[in-house]
Amino acid sequence: MKKRIAHLATSLWVIAVFGAILRILFFEDYVRQNSHHALGILPFLFECGNIAVSVAQGHGFSSPFRVATGPTAWMTPVYPLFLAGIFRVFGIYAFRSFLAAALANIAFVTLAIIPLYYAGTKIGGRELGAGAAWLWAIFPNAILMTFETMWEACLSALFVASILWATLRLERSSRKRDWCIYGLLWGVALMTNPVLASLLPLLLGWLAYRRWRAARPAAWRTTIGRPALAIAVTILCCVPWTIRNYAVFHRFVPFSSVLGLQLWLGNNPQAKPIWRARLHPINDAAERATYARMGEIAYMNAKFRLATNYMLSHPGRTAYLAWRRFLAIWSGGTPYPLRDFLRNRSPWFRFVLLFNLLAGIAAAAGIVLLFKRRSAYAFPLAVFPVVFPWAYYLTLALPRYRLPIDPVVMFLAAVTVGAMFRPRTRRPVRAGIKETRKAGKASR
Repeated sequence: MKKRIAHLATSLWVIAVFGAILRILFFEDYVRQNSHHALGILPFLFECGNIAVSVAQGHGFSSPFRVATGPTAWMTPVYPLFLAGIFRVFGIYAFRSFLAAALANIAFVTLAIIPLYYAGTKIGGRELGAGAAWLWAIFPNAILMTFETMWEACLSALFVASILWATLRLERSSRKRDWCIYGLLWGVALMTNPVLASLLPLLLGWLAYRRWRAARPAAWRTTIGRPALAIAVTILCCVPWTIRNYAVFHRFVPFSSVLGLQLWLGNNPQAKPIWRARLHPINDAAERATYARMGEIAYMNAKFRLATNYMLSHPGRTAYLAWRRFLAIWSGGTPYPLRDFLRNRSPWFRFVLLFNLLAGIAAAAGIVLLFKRRSAYAFPLAVFPVVFPWAYYLTLALPRYRLPIDPVVMFLAAVTVGAMFRPRTRRPVRAGIKETRKAGKASR
């Protein structure tokens, strides 16, 4: 009986079905408590939804503020085009479109369980894979974000989980097809969430280093050539969008144009640790008029200069805001976690806050454990939570911004939880380095 229970508890399909059902139950409750008319409109009244409406109406990739302001490179095209397809099939600002978009988000985060499970199985066996998958299945942010916000975060989480698994699998593969698929995966991911570009050179560098250690000195073509092939495919995926931006704006915009505004919104004399959407062109008529008058690229460049000047002239204030945003990212949205935990008596609020904080702490401990045990996989796992959030520490911090890397955060938390229950077990996290040494001896 115990073996049967253990088998079910570590079954990928049991975890995936449980995660899907749990999200659908929360979604059903949310739909029941809100007006269908409002749900068909309100979630799509932000930049992503506005661009999707423009595309669906035949006006092209433009107008992020619900008024005609011309072409935009506000964000990369994958998710707005996906929403535009939903609008064309189910109707613009229709409840059916909300259902379709939310169910797609549920599918994205549920599917992320699969690569996360297999990544854990490769590094630490079935128990680690199941532990990471279970944490992701019950992670409150990965439940609520599927229907409370219509942005690319859920799809990005699926891409990150897939990139992690693919990176681990490519460690010993020399097949060109595998590396081309890896580059294609990165290309589509960057066209969904350009902030992921901060991880690409680090993961490819790790792959090149691992291949160099395991290969013969003369095998430079597979050591450097295969990662170079992946980069080439990634660039080819991004080039059409970059060409489109240059043709429209006559400026080199490889991904999106919004960095200057994001930096300024988080670093100006009126900036607060909790961003209340002040000064954003979508809410501020004066800023919107300035944006329309100057044009998108000139407006973003002006905001970038204002932000950097403020940051350089107010280093103390900049550091304070970055610290509060750090807390907001890892607490699930509040820059004052202790104060809000004591003031807000809602059990659900406290559960979400504690889950986020404990997950972040456990992930940090997981990184330490992996490096302490000299795991070959410590570096590629650590770069996700260490590198990716910096873009938001310096700009704005919203709960959905962390969701793309949360599958890896849950993975690292599972490493810590496993060590707590089996503190003497070191074999799983050392397996990678042992196997590489054996492969290196065999090649010699």
